Amino acid sequence: MSKKTVSERFGTAGPSGNVTILRAVLTVFVPFAGAFFLSYLFRSINAVIAPQLVSEVGLTAADLGLLTSAFFLTFAAFQIPLGLLLDRFGPRRVQSVLLVSAAAGAVVFSFGQSIELLLVGRALIGFGLAGGLMSSFKAITLWFPRESWAMVNGCFLGMGGLGAIAATVPTEALLQYMDWRGIFLMLAGVTVLSAGVIAVIVPERATEVSTQTIKDQLRGLGQVYRDPLFWRIAPVAAASLSNSMAIQSLWAGPWLRDVAGFDRGAVAEGLLGLTMAMTAGFFLTGTIVDFLRRWGITTVQVLTVIVPVLFVSQFCVVLELMPQSILPWLLFGLTGNVCNLAYAHMSRHFPIELAGRANSALNLMTFSSVFLTQYGIGVIIDQWPVTELGGYAPQAYQAAFGFFLTIQLVAYLWFHLAPRRKD
Repeated sequence: MSKKTVSERFGTAGPSGNVTILRAVLTVFVPFAGAFFLSYLFRSINAVIAPQLVSEVGLTAADLGLLTSAFFLTFAAFQIPLGLLLDRFGPRRVQSVLLVSAAAGAVVFSFGQSIELLLVGRALIGFGLAGGLMSSFKAITLWFPRESWAMVNGCFLGMGGLGAIAATVPTEALLQYMDWRGIFLMLAGVTVLSAGVIAVIVPERATEVSTQTIKDQLRGLGQVYRDPLFWRIAPVAAASLSNSMAIQSLWAGPWLRDVAGFDRGAVAEGLLGLTMAMTAGFFLTGTIVDFLRRWGITTVQVLTVIVPVLFVSQFCVVLELMPQSILPWLLFGLTGNVCNLAYAHMSRHFPIELAGRANSALNLMTFSSVFLTQYGIGVIIDQWPVTELGGYAPQAYQAAFGFFLTIQLVAYLWFHLAPRRKD
């Protein structure tokens, strides 16, 4: 990285560019990464507490899918307004305000005695965490050099993976000392603290706040939706990411219980392995792409090669080729979020003033798909009667997982056949 690039991005507050980069990491990356850690913890925790939710509230598979996916529904519904707000007011203000809603939702969820109140709490959490990814990507485009975006995004996504890890064995261990309601009250306090850290520590840039009118912003959003590249990449990214998130954050745990025959401790350990592989995938993907770009290998080419590997891992799960082995799940976790590269690719493809709206448009499609996938899996599973042990039928998982794998395959085919122009 040249001194000129560092100076243009960060200013020259110290004798070397590294000083200001370190400052950006500490005052921008770390606060937003902390909030994203919480986002992944919240979205993944139901995979561990699902048995308690089912037994205490009397949920069916469809109810469980709906409850967990309510997070993604409100998350998705706010993406377009979020993109406009990020480009107009900047990530610091938007994210710190939204996190307060997430804290309120955690409090409501902790007191929920019915599915209706639990849905309200879960929806508020999703709304409050809707800016976790996009506000951070916006901040990264403002404070870090363009050529490092894929690597920085990968490291940032890895922090989300750590949050997902915290929702596995650590949460199972914590359940020995308090119930899930107490855990959500504790998380509410930590979320308020995170909002305060972002509001106080994260700086603002002179170029952070847009002076465009709402009409101009909507016109820019239309520019995103008219772009052929968006419609070539968005379907495969949304289909693959939604399936990965829907399964990792809920249905992997029940599958390990009902198909692999694991007990609660083994399920938590299996989820830990899955999320550790996912976290490694976050870190490695950005680093590998940054390295391969020097050799002229593009992000799209990386997607073309790695996405089929993701399909292989899902075929192993659907066909139950190694039902008691964690290896297919490790491969699933390692490759499941490779399509997050699409966000960095969108940021480079569109002008920087459209970065928030471009990524939010992709996020809208992705998280709408997560809601439909997570709820849809539950609906399909409910078409089979529960087993004598009170679990779900293995054939039900095969049908549900296989259906959404087929959608991914169609989207991947479109990725290769769609009209294209030079990126």
